[in-house]
Amino acid sequence: MTVATPDASNNARIEVLRNTEDIVDAYLQIFRNSKSKWDYYADGKSVIFAIDTIEKAMIDTKARGIKSRFITEITKDNFRHCKEVLMKIGEVRHLDGVKGNFGVSDTEYIATSTMMESLIEPTATASPAMSATTATTTALPSHAVYSNVIEDIQQHQYLFNTLWSKGTPAQQKIREIEEGTAHYETKILDNPAEIIREIGRLTASSNELSNCLTPGGMQYSYNHFFEIKKKLLDKQKKGGHKGIRYISNINKDNAKLARIFLNAGIEIRHIKNLPPMSFGVSDKEIAATIEKMEGGKMVQSLLLSNEAPYVSHFYSIFEELWNNGIDATDRLSDINEGADLADIEVIPSSSRARVLYLDLVKSAAEELLLVFATTGAFTRQKKMGVIELCIEAAKERNVKVRILMPAHESSKQVVENLRQNYPEQINIRHIEQTSGTKATILLVDRKFSLVMELRDDSRGTFDEAIGLSTYSNSRSGVLSYVSIFENLWIQTELYAQVKQANEQLASANERLKLHDKMQQEFINVAAHELRTPVQPILSIVGVLRSTKGHIDKDKLDNSIDLIDRNAKRLKRLTEDLLDATKIESESLKLNKEVLNLGEVILSAIQDIKNQIEDRSVHVSYKPREDIILLEADRHRVVQVVTNLLSNAVKFTKGHGETVSISTEKKKGDDGDSREVALVCVKDNGSGIDWDILPRLFEKFATKSFQGTGLGLFICKGIVKAHHGKIWAENNAEIGEGKGATFYFTLPIVKGSPER
Repeated sequence: MTVATPDASNNARIEVLRNTEDIVDAYLQIFRNSKSKWDYYADGKSVIFAIDTIEKAMIDTKARGIKSRFITEITKDNFRHCKEVLMKIGEVRHLDGVKGNFGVSDTEYIATSTMMESLIEPTATASPAMSATTATTTALPSHAVYSNVIEDIQQHQYLFNTLWSKGTPAQQKIREIEEGTAHYETKILDNPAEIIREIGRLTASSNELSNCLTPGGMQYSYNHFFEIKKKLLDKQKKGGHKGIRYISNINKDNAKLARIFLNAGIEIRHIKNLPPMSFGVSDKEIAATIEKMEGGKMVQSLLLSNEAPYVSHFYSIFEELWNNGIDATDRLSDINEGADLADIEVIPSSSRARVLYLDLVKSAAEELLLVFATTGAFTRQKKMGVIELCIEAAKERNVKVRILMPAHESSKQVVENLRQNYPEQINIRHIEQTSGTKATILLVDRKFSLVMELRDDSRGTFDEAIGLSTYSNSRSGVLSYVSIFENLWIQTELYAQVKQANEQLASANERLKLHDKMQQEFINVAAHELRTPVQPILSIVGVLRSTKGHIDKDKLDNSIDLIDRNAKRLKRLTEDLLDATKIESESLKLNKEVLNLGEVILSAIQDIKNQIEDRSVHVSYKPREDIILLEADRHRVVQVVTNLLSNAVKFTKGHGETVSISTEKKKGDDGDSREVALVCVKDNGSGIDWDILPRLFEKFATKSFQGTGLGLFICKGIVKAHHGKIWAENNAEIGEGKGATFYFTLPIVKGSPER
């Protein structure tokens, strides 16, 4: 019978083998198919151990790097075979009362029946796989079961590992048989000197040694047993010992000692959570103490045992710790580089997580980062005092606090209060509340993290709502959470920017609509303004043509005056349009000279008096005693003053009303040490319409057909070109006709003379 190599193309199967040749072939095929391991459990009379071809096949598996393990009952009858054959192929352990036989590899499983007691004589048809000697001195299995079903393989691998953990190392059992004694004893030693002697004896007689030690235990071991262990390490180099392993908590204080052990050849691994004891386990004995041995202090009490259950138990504990440990070389490298030594803890108790949470917030020195996955989480932790502690940290220690949380009406007022009262220290942004995995995340000074899983968001208290929590001061772990927080923070900023951009776009659309409306209004106003002077000019020209020169002098003079006034009005409108275009294109040119501001204002007042028809409006101006000199464009300054006075007169109605203009010197704004001239034009007219006030100095800002809406825009452009400022406000007087005041400033020439 030939068992095919298992692969994806073959169907899983279970098969009963009913003759010796098929059974032996099956074993040989399984050995060839093994990829990494072969485990065998058999009673002490198993013929499989003694068949030459199978023995050679097992030796071949070792040469191929296959790891073999055997469990059997080692007795006076078979211990030599175990010692001379099996232990050279792989690891062997003894287990009392072994019954049955099975072997399991990576991909296949085989179990044979119990061996028959009778001997079988060699025959001509005997399998060539068996030697004549073997056939006449051993019993053969009656049948076997073969399987490559994955469930069978996994089940028997688990069974073998369980039995293996209960077994006794073969060396110990064989030594007991050879010495003719098997004295088992468990005892407590309480004499420090005797304890040292016994640990030294256990160490010297070991074939392998595993120690789990506190930092103090490492010092104790070095003080009393390092020389013995160096001899064992020399023995290991010659193949006479399997080596020494240490598990301990390696820190800055014992790093030097750990390096000494490593350099000597001892294998060491670091583990954070050591069990509450130190122990050593050899291949046949254990020694354990609950004392910390701080600074290498002498042990006062020691448990010593050579009983197999104790040895097996402590060995399994050590293996579990070893598998979870960190290589000492990596740990020492972190210490040498000054890297953070990670402290990671899973906290199942919500009450303990709460205490740690509050303590961490209280300890913050520079920064607190918080993520609340739900509004409920924020509300619960506010009740618990977290937000108050954040406020305290911000106020008293200048800690910067940033919070990410969902927006909700229930928390809106609290958030607004935090933003208003602590705008520099506490910053809050909103994230979307999702239905996925939820957790509250706390990051303190970018050194510590606490992640608290949300178990039930409907609960009213922290202890009821929180499940497992994870604390860490691992630099890489904490910075990973910081990176997540920063990415979320940036996303909220981008979201806000997109929202703002959309709002700005909407605002721009509104402004564009308003601009179009204003432009249409301007066109209407400009058309009206153009028609107003053009129509009388055309009318007078028509009259003059119809009279053909037959007109008296008075009528002719009046006609010429009318044409002149309207022609000048057209000229001003044309100049306003040209000035607005120059200001918008920033091409307005100034012809600066040194001016006396008082003279400029008097000139502008005279121009206004010549223009106004309502003589009941009085323009009031009291010149200053001192002279204010400006370096400015005379024409443009007159244009500004005239425009402001003209507006003031236009909106001042009724007999005896007054428009006043005044000047003064003042310091420049924004800490500017230079002096400026402040010109104020005040009227008691109708005031500025509140709809117009925000855009008063923009183009086309008018609500009447009494102007183009360009005058104040031009004034602002002229003042700005002189590095001055212009603004306006309604007067503070209560009642109708309270009026408005316009202000503008212009820089004063240094060293203006006093009059």
